[in-house]
Amino acid sequence: MNKLVILLITAATILTACSNQRDISNNAEENQQSVQTEAVEENKQLAEESTNHDEWSSLPEYDTIIQNIEKKDYTIKTVTDNERERVLLLTNQEGKEQYKTIFIKNTNRFKMINMDGEGLIFNDILESK
Repeated sequence: MNKLVILLITAATILTACSNQRDISNNAEENQQSVQTEAVEENKQLAEESTNHDEWSSLPEYDTIIQNIEKKDYTIKTVTDNERERVLLLTNQEGKEQYKTIFIKNTNRFKMINMDGEGLIFNDILESK
């Protein structure tokens, strides 16, 4: 009788230990998948925010932007780009939004706003290239 009780307790302990090990493995796999998903999302966001100005240089407002900003490295992010207007945000190296630009496509009106308190620094109609 004692042998039977000991055998049952041993079997229950082994089964419980195996079950816990599977839970730990499943949690580790889920955490790894979560980290991978976050990395993919972060890479997508970085692709949207580009410091490579080559892709922006074809925009009609690009030259005006470069003339009006300080000679620092800015990250340009498209907020809106539809058939009516394009809104861009320029962020400095610390991640702080420095400038906001608004280009009205049908009139070529371009506005540039310094978000550090200066306010509107450019508001004019751009000549077509």
